[in-house]
Amino acid sequence: MSTPGPGPDGVVRVAMWSGPRNISTAMMRAWENRRDTVVVDEPLYAAYLHRTGIDHPAREEVVASQPTDLADAVEALRAPLPDGVGVHYAKHMAHHLLPDDDLAWVHDFATVLLVRDPREVVASYVKSREACEPDDIGLLQQGRLLDELTADGSAPPPVIDAADFLRDPESHLRWVCDWLGIDFSERMLAWPAGPRDSDGVWAPHWYDAVWASTGFAPYRPREVDLDAHDAAVAEACRPVYERLHALRVRL
Repeated sequence: MSTPGPGPDGVVRVAMWSGPRNISTAMMRAWENRRDTVVVDEPLYAAYLHRTGIDHPAREEVVASQPTDLADAVEALRAPLPDGVGVHYAKHMAHHLLPDDDLAWVHDFATVLLVRDPREVVASYVKSREACEPDDIGLLQQGRLLDELTADGSAPPPVIDAADFLRDPESHLRWVCDWLGIDFSERMLAWPAGPRDSDGVWAPHWYDAVWASTGFAPYRPREVDLDAHDAAVAEACRPVYERLHALRVRL
């Protein structure tokens, strides 16, 4: 797998694509704790809500806080960075991509796919929201991202499984930094508790656990009990998960 390296402006621009109820916000904390990195929290969220009309907690606040045009949101990801900052890290939710979206722009960023077993995702998701459908948990869209990025014969992007990662965060972070061509920082392994200015306006509804955290929690297998509908949602996403899981970084 080739190293992406910095772009023409000398900046390494990372796009970490996850589904909800994963370790994506803790991962963002790890990167933000580097001295050379700025992060952006779910930059396509407002565009997703605006384009779909879906009702989410703090919907109006989210729509008012970010560009609602997808092209504008993507262009903002290319903005110049402050002096001394050489890494830009975007925490993306894959379900913010819609079926007809042109994904050509994703080639401009160093993509990493962060996945989790769909049964665990669905079980966690339905604790916070009443309904869950396959398009809600991001795996189908991660499959589309993989197809887009490999259509020209390129090697697949790195895939990190959350369970593997939590068993050995340092080794995985070192691997990703090496792939990106940047130095690993010990600061990625622990961070101060509490909110950040970079957190999206939706954070009070979702980030209690992350605000209380000071590092990655150890992996713990979870017992999952799903009703028939939710089990069917998880199984609908399983073929894509298995495809991605087979490509995961193995350390």
